[in-house]
Amino acid sequence: MKKVAVVILNWNGKELMEQFLPSVIAHSPQETAEIVVADNGSTDASVAMLEEKFPSVRIIRIERNYGFAEGYNKAIEEIGSPYVVLLNSDVEVTPHWLDAPLALLDTEPDVAGVQPKLLAQRNKHFFEYAGAAGGLMDKYGYPYCRGRIFHVVEEDRGQYDAPMDVLWGSGACLFLRTEVYKKEGGLDARFFAHQEEIDFCWRLRARGYRLVCTPRSVVYHVGGATLNAESPRKIFLNFRNNLLMLYKNLPEKDLLPVMRCRFWLDYLAAAKFLLTFNFRNAKAVYEARKEFYQLKETYVPIRMENLRKTTVPQIPEILQSNLILSFYFKGKKKYSDFKTIPENDPNQQSN
Repeated sequence: MKKVAVVILNWNGKELMEQFLPSVIAHSPQETAEIVVADNGSTDASVAMLEEKFPSVRIIRIERNYGFAEGYNKAIEEIGSPYVVLLNSDVEVTPHWLDAPLALLDTEPDVAGVQPKLLAQRNKHFFEYAGAAGGLMDKYGYPYCRGRIFHVVEEDRGQYDAPMDVLWGSGACLFLRTEVYKKEGGLDARFFAHQEEIDFCWRLRARGYRLVCTPRSVVYHVGGATLNAESPRKIFLNFRNNLLMLYKNLPEKDLLPVMRCRFWLDYLAAAKFLLTFNFRNAKAVYEARKEFYQLKETYVPIRMENLRKTTVPQIPEILQSNLILSFYFKGKKKYSDFKTIPENDPNQQSN
C-alpha cells in the first residue's frame, strides 16, 4: 500500500488531464504515491484517453455525475492509503510537492488536513483565488485567504511563506488523513459543489483537529474550469451552501444574530446585481435563500450532531468582525491589513 493516494475527480475533463496529469505523474514518486482518477460519469473520451496514454493511473468508475462532494465520497470509500489528496484536474504540481504536507501529517497527529501554496497557473506570480496561502472566514460566513480577499488577489512576494494554522484548505489541492475523512463523514453530498470543503474543514476544526497551510509545497491552479465565476448556477450554489454551512456549524449563541445579518447582506448582494442589470444572478440569490429554508429542517439532526461533537467552540481562525465592512468601507484589501493570528501561533484570536 502506498503512503498517499492522489485522487483526481474528473467529469468530462479529457483535455485538462492531458495537460496536467503529466506533471502529477512526474513529480509523485511511485514508491510513495498512487495516482487515481475517479471518473464522475463522464460522457467524453476521458476514460479511453487515460487507458491509452496513462496506463499507470488507477481508474475508479462512478456511474454518474454526483458532483464534487459525493464524487469524492464515493472515490475515497475505495482508498486504503493512510493519506489522500483531493486534487483538481486543472492543477499543475511542482517537484517535491508531496514532501512538506506529508511530513506535517507524519509528525503532527492533530493535523488532519494540509494545503500547499496555490498560485495561478495562468499568472504564476500571483496567488490563485480558490485557496491562495490558506483559508479563513469572518463570523458571517465570508471566506477569504492569505493572498486573496473577495476579488482582490495579491502578487506572491513571499509575504505568506510561513506555515500557518487555517480554518480551511482549498479542495483544489487538499491533503487529508483518510481515516479522519471517513470517520467524520466526508463532504456534504447535498452541497454538490462549492464550499463543501470549507464546511468539512470547519467541522474538523470544531472537533479539535488542525488544518495547516505549508507554502513550502507549491502548486498552480487554473480555476474556474467547471463553472464560470459569473454563472447563476455558481452564485446559487455559493449562497445556498454558505447558508447551510452556517446553520450546520455556528454555535447556538451566534446563530440568530448571524442569520439576521445575512438576510440583509444577501439581499444587498441581490440589489447590487439588479442595479447592474444582472437579473439572473439576482434571481439566483433569491432562489438560494428559498432552497436553504426548504432544506433547513432536514439539517436539524446534523446541526445537533455537530454541536454535540464540538470541542473548540471559539475557533481562532474565524475573524470576529464583518469582512464586507472592513473591505468596502475601511479599505482593508489584503490579509496583512487585518490584525490576525500570528503565523505559527494557532492560539491567538483574530479580531
